[in-house]
Amino acid sequence: MEKIPMTRAGHTALDSELKVLKSEERPAVIRAIAEAREHGDLSENAEYHAAREKQSFIEGRIKELEALLSLAEVIDPAKLSGSIKFGATVQLVDEDTDEERTYQIVGEAEANIDKGLLNIKSPLARALIGKDEGDSVEVKTPGGEKAYEVLSIKYV
Repeated sequence: MEKIPMTRAGHTALDSELKVLKSEERPAVIRAIAEAREHGDLSENAEYHAAREKQSFIEGRIKELEALLSLAEVIDPAKLSGSIKFGATVQLVDEDTDEERTYQIVGEAEANIDKGLLNIKSPLARALIGKDEGDSVEVKTPGGEKAYEVLSIKYV
């Protein structure tokens, strides 16, 4: 199996989610199923079916998180430097609109564009890898061609 790159913060967040699912969510849904069973006929018991559906989701997410964490290769960006690579926090300026954006390049499991966490497999991240401050980057996006200039690179 191929290792999955992940920052320490991403690993900690996924590990915390796993602990909550196992210690709080799983026992709560088991209690809800037991309580719904006491109400009688299961074929027409909406509470029972909702609890079973939630249990299925929780168990699936637990398996997914366990698999991700078992394959995780935690990379500490603070130990890196130089051109853009995994873990870099990059400040960009859109060359057309002069809008500045800051992204950290992270693993797929921890990516969240709204929080500035850019998936390493995204077109923008792939275009940025290996670039230095002052470089210009052209990216094909679903909205068309975009051009960015790299303003700064930090490893925190």
